[in-house]
Amino acid sequence: MNNNSASTSDTLDQLVALTNQLMSKHNHEPIENPVLTLSQKIKQRLKSGQLSFDSLKEIIQKLRDSAFLSHAIHLQKYVNNPDKTIIHERIETIIQQVVQQATSQHPANTKESFECFKGLVEQSLFAAVFTAHPTFSIANAVYTALADIASHPITDDTKVPFFTTHRRATPPTLKEELNLAIHAIERARNALDMFNQYIFTAAQEHWPDYWTTLTPCPILLSSWVGYDTDGRTDIGWWDSLRIRLEMKSLQLQRLHNQIAPIPTGIDELKNRVSLALNTVNNQLEQCPTSADPDQFSDFARILIENRHDALLSTDDLLPFFDQAVAQVDEHHKVDLLIARAGFISHGMSLSHTHVRLNSVQVHNMARQRLGITSNPDNRSHTRTLFNTINTALGNVKSIPVDFGSLLTEKASASTLMMLLTQIIKHVDNKTPIRFLIAETENGYTLLVALWLARLFGIEKQIEISPLFETDEALQHGANIIEQALRSPHWREYLRNTGKLCLQFGYSDSGRFIGQIAATYQIEKLRQKIATLLHKYDLKDVKVILFDTHGESMGRGGHPFSMEDRLKYLSPKKTELTFQKKGISTRQETAFQGGDGYLLFGSQALANATISIIAKHIYNFDTEEHDPIYDENDFSADFFSTISSEMKELVKDKGYGTLLSVFGPALIDRTGSRPAVRQSDASSTVTNIKHPRQLRAIPNNAILQQLGWCANTLQGLGTAASANPETFQDMFKNSSRFKLSLDFARHALKHSNSTVLRAIIYMLDPGVWLDRANSEEDPNTKESYIFLAKGLRRMDLWASTQAMFHRVQADHINLLSIWDNAPSMDAKEILLHAIRLTVIEEIWMLSTQIPYFSPYHDFSREALETKILSLEIPTALNLLLHVFPQAGEHVSDLYFYEPKAPRNEGAYAMDDRQIFKPIQKNFDLIREISVALIHRLHAFG
Repeated sequence: MNNNSASTSDTLDQLVALTNQLMSKHNHEPIENPVLTLSQKIKQRLKSGQLSFDSLKEIIQKLRDSAFLSHAIHLQKYVNNPDKTIIHERIETIIQQVVQQATSQHPANTKESFECFKGLVEQSLFAAVFTAHPTFSIANAVYTALADIASHPITDDTKVPFFTTHRRATPPTLKEELNLAIHAIERARNALDMFNQYIFTAAQEHWPDYWTTLTPCPILLSSWVGYDTDGRTDIGWWDSLRIRLEMKSLQLQRLHNQIAPIPTGIDELKNRVSLALNTVNNQLEQCPTSADPDQFSDFARILIENRHDALLSTDDLLPFFDQAVAQVDEHHKVDLLIARAGFISHGMSLSHTHVRLNSVQVHNMARQRLGITSNPDNRSHTRTLFNTINTALGNVKSIPVDFGSLLTEKASASTLMMLLTQIIKHVDNKTPIRFLIAETENGYTLLVALWLARLFGIEKQIEISPLFETDEALQHGANIIEQALRSPHWREYLRNTGKLCLQFGYSDSGRFIGQIAATYQIEKLRQKIATLLHKYDLKDVKVILFDTHGESMGRGGHPFSMEDRLKYLSPKKTELTFQKKGISTRQETAFQGGDGYLLFGSQALANATISIIAKHIYNFDTEEHDPIYDENDFSADFFSTISSEMKELVKDKGYGTLLSVFGPALIDRTGSRPAVRQSDASSTVTNIKHPRQLRAIPNNAILQQLGWCANTLQGLGTAASANPETFQDMFKNSSRFKLSLDFARHALKHSNSTVLRAIIYMLDPGVWLDRANSEEDPNTKESYIFLAKGLRRMDLWASTQAMFHRVQADHINLLSIWDNAPSMDAKEILLHAIRLTVIEEIWMLSTQIPYFSPYHDFSREALETKILSLEIPTALNLLLHVFPQAGEHVSDLYFYEPKAPRNEGAYAMDDRQIFKPIQKNFDLIREISVALIHRLHAFG
């Protein structure tokens, strides 16, 4: 076995050397495509027997495991090494700076300096939000191993655990997603407790007379896992209710575990927490799993009659905490205060609660309940709409809600708001709930949401937040906010809640106007909103700036470090813009799925992540001058050029074709929603006419798999070459500009035009006809002709080739400006080349499938299209119906007559020689995709 492994390693080394040789030759003599040439050379080795299928599989595994290790190294660097000593020193420095800030105006050990310290640590300055739409691209055991390795010193002797596959067996279920989120949140809570311990220790040292009155909450945790119904059909409102009760149970269980070791002085607190925990667990056990009226009738009695025993607010425990603090011995006082701080800052839940739906659902509710049929997108209706909704807001009278009204409600927005009403009445009546509205493109949407909250009497507990994500919303976001601000009802609502919550997304904006341009537009929008709030005299309203960007290069999370990510998302310039107008802000950032949860994938990683967030929020440095803000004309032209070029690419027919041709098939389903709205099994694949038909996460993931991160790179070359001197100057001297270009730096390292072109060549019927022309074997010649015919029918070549020229021209411009630009390395290029070899093998095998008559309207042409598009699971499933296999156990049975010949082998040969090899090769394609995910250190 060792010999085989050594032999495989030698072969891999040879292939890497060959890759370097071909790429170097191409750079000097760009005549043939080196990736396609490499793919053909691998094919020749397979054909000659120099390379076996098993050896190729082992090579892929070695490349995958190497990428896995690089992923772990990157994760470790991303949090600046999760070593205990490093984290301790970082937090010690942070706390010293906070104490110094508190005592700079007042001497230490005085009430005044303590109040200053108290204000600094009891003000919520940041929230980490664990978001849904799961993106778990690799198996859970692999995530665990990745986090474990990243949590310890990595040396040349570090061994990578071997897994036969890194792929998920199935997409994550809601229950699985919730469990993964809970584990991440629990580690984050532990890290917050650790940070609070440093706060209490410092406070005890400097203010021994006052320190026990502290309840620090500088960093909060929130979650919308199980509550986000935008685009999902697997979450019923009863599921959200059950999950909310589970989060309450986990919060009480956590408090119970924290105070249990304290031996004396807190018996009454312990008893009260135990009663609440047992009561909530009983409510949770009785919570229905469907909309069954009889079950809900019984459940309502248990929920409502026992709600006070279950605790309705953290305030219910304050007298017990006060008594315990006064009675507990000094050795356990800090432990008790830490438990109290975590409990009070997160309310009756393990984390704060966000719910989310789409603006269309809000508008549908207005049509049903208010009879407003005008289209909010029609500007001619704007005045009428706002007059109508403002009148409705002035006249609305609150109405009661019970579970019966919930069971009969059909409008999604009403159902969700009624559910929140029940949660506020019977689960937690103090902690506010964030009400996120996706695709908000009109201030009318916000006023309708306010009317609905007022209708059910919960507007003071609901934080209505628009999501600005589309190009339209980012460009006109300030107008959207001002439309709402013109309403006295909205201004009154903001003053009553004390907050304006805003959500900014990078998934749609990044893929439609470009990742780098989206950042610029978001920063400009925030500055405009600061001016608006000052204009309307709302400086007492705190502004929540929530970035729901995801965690990968393609969706907004900075590629190189957590520290840079926070600087990038919340530049000091924006923070000071609000401060100068007397407006305080809080930053929130999303941690989504596998990428985001990895930062909390072990306790060491969670501690490191929280410590870096703490360092960011307690940065008391004054603003460093950044020259990019002096070059307004350059900035406006540069980023608008990127946006314009990306929009043109998105409109390009070839771009949609490239994303759809076999892109969705390159990645496993990683969440609750399919990448594309699938067609009927009997028809041909759904060609994507526009990227909007593809969801954001797979859109970006497909680009990565195609070896070209267009959503980060497109337009950059054109923008840079328009003013190369200023570009170079900003690249050298502007920290803000460099943080943006870090995305391009990372994208260039994982993009290669020859890889993209090789993929497009595969779609060219002429390539296969050329091979047929030079092929001597008649069967192989016929197969090539067959493939050319299928590709010609699909008509993919012309549009994708034209699109490539658009991309290539921009890239040439970029390379002419960017000296020593990063480039894809040989191992990554080799992975792409191997995949092309495997794709060709699948296509060639498919030409051997026997002719068959149409089966339930499934024709041979439909089969060809599915296989050329790599819809292999669907194709093989259909083929098993067309060419059924006999049951394997038939030969072992006795039928009370002399045994007759069995015709079990009718299609057994096809299965053995065609269908199973196709499946095995397709599994290799998906394993290569996972290897590439590891190399990019991100998904989507």
